This record gives sequence, structure tokens and C-alpha cells, in this order.
Amino acid sequence: MARVIFIIMKYNTNLMKKFLTIIAAMLISMTASAQFEQGKVYVSGSLTGLNLSYNGLDKLNVGIQTQAGYMIEDNMMFLGTVSYQHNGNETVSDFSSLGLGARYYIVQNGIYLGANVKFVHAYHNYNDVMPGVEVGYAYFLSRTVTVEPAIYYDQSLKDHSNYSTIGFKIGLGIYL
Repeated sequence: MARVIFIIMKYNTNLMKKFLTIIAAMLISMTASAQFEQGKVYVSGSLTGLNLSYNGLDKLNVGIQTQAGYMIEDNMMFLGTVSYQHNGNETVSDFSSLGLGARYYIVQNGIYLGANVKFVHAYHNYNDVMPGVEVGYAYFLSRTVTVEPAIYYDQSLKDHSNYSTIGFKIGLGIYL
């Protein structure tokens, strides 16, 4: 049987291309779906801001973020977040935050929706609680390593016009 398929595909390149495309699609979908199963552990590091975020006070905006998560069920992850943000504002230039969040992976294709809440601290005089949302994509470089670009929005409960932020981040994730 395999020999007959080989002979047919050898002389019909269109059939060969279709066959290889189907095999590649099956392998990609199997690889992605295996990573979003219950019980998986996730760790990530991200660059946030990248001077592509905007709020009322910032000039330069760059930050780092680390995350750790656990898949409580298929396609659903709870996360803990620690981050540090630096911007060019003279009055409040460095932020640090702790947060909790969740992600839902849509139909095993790598696209996810996230929601979180962060406690933000800057100097000794500014504290804020910031709920946020994000949309991102987990692009698998291998069975366990991903590049994860995302667009996010953080809503300041203390000073909306100056500290609510929309931005872009890109991270490197590992699913264990």
C-alpha cells in the first residue's frame, strides 16, 4: 500500500504538495493541543512596553515581567505575575507590581484571552490596583518553547487619565 502511494505521489507533484500540507497541519495541531492540557506548568519572561505603550505621563516606557502558571483544566491557566516598569516621568519613574490572572486558550490554536489584576507600587507615595485584559498568541518554536506577542490594557483605579495603559509585549514561554 505504501509503495502504491509513493509511486502515485512521485509522478503527481500537486498530490504530493497536498499530502505534505495535510501532514504538516496535523503535526502542528497535535503539538499545540498537547501543550494546553490540564496539569501543565508554565513559566515566562516578557519585555513589556517596548516604547509602544501609551499613557498620559510616560516618555520612555520599558519593563520586564515574569509569570508562572498552572493549567487547572484543558485550555484554562491561572497565573502569578511579578513585573518592573521604568518610564521617563520625573515624578513616578519606576513601578513594581504583583498580580494574579487567568488565560483561556481558544480552540487549541495558541490564541489566548487573559484577565488579571495587579497591585502597583511606585516610590513610597503611589499605590494602585489595576485590572487588565490581554489578547495574545502562543507561537510554538518547539514542543515546549513559545514566543508570545500580546496586546494589553491595564485600567488604573486611582488615576485613569494618567496611568491606564494600552501596550504591546513580547515574551518567551516554556510549557512543562
